[in-house]
Amino acid sequence: MSRVRNEARPGPSARLPLFATILWALVAPSGGRADSLTNQPFPGITWWTEVRTNPPMRWFVAEADLSNPHLRIRVAPGGADPDGPGPWQTTLMRPTQIAAREGFDLVVNGDFFDGRGIKDAEGTNASYRAEIWGAVCGPAATDGRAWSTCTNERPCLVVHADRRVSIEMRDRPATDDWELVAGNTMLVSNGSLVAHTSKTRHPRTAAGLDAQARTLVILVADGRKPGVAVGMSYEELAQEMVRLGCWQAFNLDGGGSSVMAVRDPANHKFRVLNDPTDGHERAVANVLGLTSTTAVGVEPH
Repeated sequence: MSRVRNEARPGPSARLPLFATILWALVAPSGGRADSLTNQPFPGITWWTEVRTNPPMRWFVAEADLSNPHLRIRVAPGGADPDGPGPWQTTLMRPTQIAAREGFDLVVNGDFFDGRGIKDAEGTNASYRAEIWGAVCGPAATDGRAWSTCTNERPCLVVHADRRVSIEMRDRPATDDWELVAGNTMLVSNGSLVAHTSKTRHPRTAAGLDAQARTLVILVADGRKPGVAVGMSYEELAQEMVRLGCWQAFNLDGGGSSVMAVRDPANHKFRVLNDPTDGHERAVANVLGLTSTTAVGVEPH
C-alpha cells in the first residue's frame, strides 16, 4: 500500500486494475479531504471514495469513460408493470437485484418515485419493500422504449440512439432517446454552479458530464449519520461535481434511496459501497447502470 500526498482526485496512473487499492493519506486543513480509496474493477469504469472532516462527510465517485466502445449505460425499471395502462409503471426492487437481472457491473439509484400507499420514512420505519407498485416522477426510457412522461421539464441524463450522451431538460423522451433517467434540479450548467436557496444536507446522488461529454461522473454521498457523514447541500454537491470536472450536472433521488453498488468480478456478487440510511439498500422504481463488456474474467453481457 503506497502513501502519497495528493490534493486532487487520483489520476489514471493511480488507478489499479480489479480490486487493488491505494490509500491516499493527506494532511488536510479543517474541512479538507481526509483520504481517498480508488478501484478500477472493469475497463472504462473507475470508482473511489472520499472522506472529509469538519463537518464529517463521505461520498463515493464513479467515472465512466464514454470513449470506451465496450461501455454501456442503461436505465432499468424495477419489476413488471402491475396495472398495464394504469398510473403505476413498475414494482419496486432493490438496485442490486435489478443490476443482477440486467447484467450491470455498477449501479446507482435513479429518479424520484412514488410508491402506492407509502409514506416516506427511514430505517426500520421504511416501507419501501419489493413488489410495491411504483411510478417515477420524471420521464424515462429503456432500450428505446419510452415508459414514463411528466407534465414539467426535468433535467435528464440522455443516451441517444447513436450512443451520444447528454444532459438535457425533458418532459418526455424524444424519438432518438435510447436511455433516459431524470432528476429534480440542475446543479452545474456550462461549468458554473446553479444557485439554490436550500442549504439542507441530505444523502445525495448526482450525475454529470464533462464539457466534451467524454466522461460520466456519478457521486453518491452518505448522510444523516452523526460523526460520520452529515450529507451534502445542493451547493456542496455542485461544488464537488465542478471539482470533478463536470460541465453539466444534476441531482437524482437521494435520502434513503441513495446507493452505489459494484459487482465483484471474482465472484460476480454485488457489494454496496455506501451506507444507506435504511440500514440496507432501498427498493426503488428505477436505476442507472453501467456495464463493461470486456471486463477481465467476465463473459460479455
